[in-house]
Amino acid sequence: MKEVRTEIEIESSPLTAWKVLTDFSSYDKWNPVMRITGLARLGERLEITLRTHRGKTRTYRPIITKVEENKELRWRGSSSIPGLLNGERIFTFNRVTSNTIRLKHLELFSGLGAILGGSRLTEDVRLNLTEMNIAFKKKVEQESKGHAEELG
Repeated sequence: MKEVRTEIEIESSPLTAWKVLTDFSSYDKWNPVMRITGLARLGERLEITLRTHRGKTRTYRPIITKVEENKELRWRGSSSIPGLLNGERIFTFNRVTSNTIRLKHLELFSGLGAILGGSRLTEDVRLNLTEMNIAFKKKVEQESKGHAEELG
C-alpha cells in the first residue's frame, strides 16, 4: 500500500469548507484538477475526470464509502482489471482554532500498479493533491469572507 498525504490550513469553519467540497457541480469554477458528476452521499457512484500534471486526462468511477458531514468524505475506485490498481481518496477536516481548520487530503493506493508506478505515481498524485488544496483553500476562504461580510 502506498499513501500520498497532504495538509493545508484554511481560515474557515468546517461547515463552509464542507459545502465547497461537496458541491461537485461547482468544481469547474475553482478546481484545476478534477471535475465530478454525482452527489456526495454514501454509496453514490461518481464520475471523476482528472487532469494529471503530465497533461493526461483520466476518467474513473469510484463509489463514496464514507460521508461524515463537516468532517470526512471518502471514495474508493479500482481499475477495470482486478488487482491492478485501487485508490481511495480521503478528505478530513480538523478544527485548529475557532476560525481555522486543517484539511488532510490523501490518496491510498494498492495493487500491482501502485508498485509499478513507483515514485513517479506518488509524485504526480502529490502535485495534483497540492494544486487542488491551494485552489480549495482560496475558494473556501473567499466563501468564508463573503459569508462574514453578509453577517457583519
